[in-house]
Amino acid sequence: MRDKVKIAAVQMDPKIMGNRDNLDKVLLETRTAASNGADLIVFPECALTGYVFASREEAIPFMETIPGPSIDELATCCQELGVHIIAGLLERDGDRCFNTAVLIGPRGLVGKYRKNHLPLLGIDRFIDPGDKPFQVYKTPIGNIGIHICYDCNFPESARVMTLLGADILALPTNWPEGRGKIAKYVINTRAYENKVHLVAADRIGRERGVRFIGLSKIVDAWGDILAKGSSDNEEIIYAEVSLAEARQKRIIFKAGEFELDFINHRRPELYGEITETGRSEPKN
Repeated sequence: MRDKVKIAAVQMDPKIMGNRDNLDKVLLETRTAASNGADLIVFPECALTGYVFASREEAIPFMETIPGPSIDELATCCQELGVHIIAGLLERDGDRCFNTAVLIGPRGLVGKYRKNHLPLLGIDRFIDPGDKPFQVYKTPIGNIGIHICYDCNFPESARVMTLLGADILALPTNWPEGRGKIAKYVINTRAYENKVHLVAADRIGRERGVRFIGLSKIVDAWGDILAKGSSDNEEIIYAEVSLAEARQKRIIFKAGEFELDFINHRRPELYGEITETGRSEPKN
C-alpha cells in the first residue's frame, strides 16, 4: 500500500434546499482538488442539502437516498478522476431520516456514516440518531473513519475508530458561531491522543440567521496543523500525510527510557464506567 496521501478539505457555503446547485459545486471542487493532486477530498456536513431546516417535514423533500441520483453522479466523477470523496447530506431511508456522510471512490459507494450524537441545533433537532456503530473503511489510500461535527466532542468516537485501525479520521462539520474552541483545540487533541491524521471540513456563510465559522483543518498524527482555512472564505486547503506515521503508535523519545504508546498502554479494565448510561455518584 502507498504511504503518502494528499488530503483536501473543501470549505464551501452550501445553500439550503439548493441540492442541484450544491451538487454542481461539489463536482466542480472535486475536479479542482483532483487537478491539484488530492487523493481524498472532504466536504462539509450537509454539503448537498443545507442544515438549518425548521422541521423534519420541511427537510424531507430535500433529503437524498443512498444509493440515489446524486450518489451516482458523484461516483461517476470519482471514477473519472481516480479520487475518493467524503460529503455530507440528509438521507431518507423509508420513514427514517439521518444526517449522513458518504465515502465514494473510483469503484463507487464505499460506505456511509449516520451521525450518532445529535445536538439541539438545526435539522439535528428533528431527525433520527445514527443506528450503526462507528466503522473504518479500508481503501487504497488508507483506512478511513468518519464522524460528523458534534461527534468529535465525544472522545470515544475517535478512539473506537482508532482501535478499528483508522489512519485518517474525516470530520465533515457545520461549526456555528461560538464553537471556535472545537476548531482551535479539540481537533488537534483528537489527532494527537489517537496518533491519527484528522481532516475537518467546515462550511462558511449564513443560513437562516446562523453564521458558520470555517476554520477547516488538516492535522497530522502528532497533533500539528498542516493546513488551516480562514473564517469566511470559500477555499480548498491541502496537506500530505504519511500512513506509516499514523500506524506507528509507539512514540520513542529515548529507547528504553522514555517511550509512550497511547494504544497499548491503555487499561480497558479500568474504563467500565464509560459504557454505563446515566450518571454515577462518586464513591467514598
